[in-house]
Amino acid sequence: MQLSRNILPQLDPQQAPPNPVFALPEKVLQFGTGVLLRGLPDYFIDKANRQHIFNGRVVVVKSTVNGGTEAFKQQDGMFTLVERGMENGVRSEKIMINAAISRVVSASEEWDQLLACAADAAIQIIISNTTEVGIVLVATDAATKTPVSFPGRLLALLEHRYKIFNGSMDAGMVIIPTELIVDNGSVLKDIVMRLATLKDLPAEFIYWLANANDFCNSLVDRIVPGKLSETEQAAVENEMGYEDGLMIMCETYRLWAIETSSERTKRILSFSQADKGVVLAPDINKFRELKLRLLNATHTLSCALASLSGFITVKDAMNDAVFCKYVSRLMLQEIAPLVVQENITMEEAAAFSASVIDRFRNPFIEHQWMSISVQYTSKMMMRTVPLLDKYFEWNREVPPFMALGFAAYIFFSRPVHKDGDNYYGEYNGLRYRIQDDKAPLLFAHWQSPGAVTAILQDRSLFGSDLTRHPGFADTVLQYIASLGEQGAAAVLKSGVTKKSVA
Repeated sequence: MQLSRNILPQLDPQQAPPNPVFALPEKVLQFGTGVLLRGLPDYFIDKANRQHIFNGRVVVVKSTVNGGTEAFKQQDGMFTLVERGMENGVRSEKIMINAAISRVVSASEEWDQLLACAADAAIQIIISNTTEVGIVLVATDAATKTPVSFPGRLLALLEHRYKIFNGSMDAGMVIIPTELIVDNGSVLKDIVMRLATLKDLPAEFIYWLANANDFCNSLVDRIVPGKLSETEQAAVENEMGYEDGLMIMCETYRLWAIETSSERTKRILSFSQADKGVVLAPDINKFRELKLRLLNATHTLSCALASLSGFITVKDAMNDAVFCKYVSRLMLQEIAPLVVQENITMEEAAAFSASVIDRFRNPFIEHQWMSISVQYTSKMMMRTVPLLDKYFEWNREVPPFMALGFAAYIFFSRPVHKDGDNYYGEYNGLRYRIQDDKAPLLFAHWQSPGAVTAILQDRSLFGSDLTRHPGFADTVLQYIASLGEQGAAAVLKSGVTKKSVA
């Protein structure tokens, strides 16, 4: 039995969408069929509809020619969303049938339907996730009636809407890209404005484009692995009583921070009232800072130490009491105080840290440390060096947990074998590939005495000379020696019980 509207009366009413949902008007145009959009924005919209708040559905635009839309048609746009994770230290699992999507249209084959959406007064929101390469300027889109890029298509739709509504300022759209680009809304707006200029569009339209439409910067944060394993999917389908070709899994944590100061936009985005995971704020930089430093930097500083300790996945490492204590102290004692600023309180930093611990301990997600180690050096430079600099500026002493993380990174990233263009590290008899653009430079450093000091001094690696921080290089050297002599597990145990190795 396939998931569809026909079988809903046979299902648990707590999980199935209420029938009136299917009569709701379309209010959102969504570029992208991917799991992130279905697991986050569509999750919030479905939840708001169930609470009778937003009362609108989503038209999904399929931008690529690969893959079909038949599954969405067969299932009337519905899909099963399985939420699995940890909340406040307790395992949580929820299964719901999402009915936010009304239909899926093809940008390349059903352009007239997209124009009709642009002409629909009820549709006031555009969401996108076309990947980072989707938000680019394709100059040739300015000279064609069938643009191929997302910004080109967006401009064409807005131009059509402008004409249909005679340039009314009330017809402007709320446009929210979710691509992983800093200031994604501003970047998208700049490209669309440049395309409008290249097309030599009237000044009146360009004014409307810039002022009637709210291009919102946004930040999304939710792990959505997508498809379950065959065994897990079969178990859920057996429990639910139907088959679902669109079923996806996500973690319980969710955040969609949307930057806007417009009261009109806040009214249009009424689905934000249904879940605390949607945040509308005039400045979302604090959410980016919390994620970058407390989640990403912690991941990065812990990665090599976990790998050297023999842990394959993040959840395995977090089930070890000693390693979990290291991560907690790294975040709360060294990183959290550094992210506290005018708009971030210590309470917020501590609460976010607690959510990170829950996410790292999620027993349902197989997040491998080797995947996190890809492009390790650039991650260290972007995520952790600013924290190290600030720590020394404020405390003028060595942060022991950061120093241990740096030492483990250098030890782990030492290329001991070279095979063509590939470099390999080795520890406890295990050889692993170092997937890092800086591997050739690291290999060159290790051919000479004093490699660790040279690495820490190399501005091309970290953007600055890290040996300028008093005592840091000596501490890192001591940790590296201990990693070689005692092993990672012993150093880790010592590292969480002592303030430093000196």
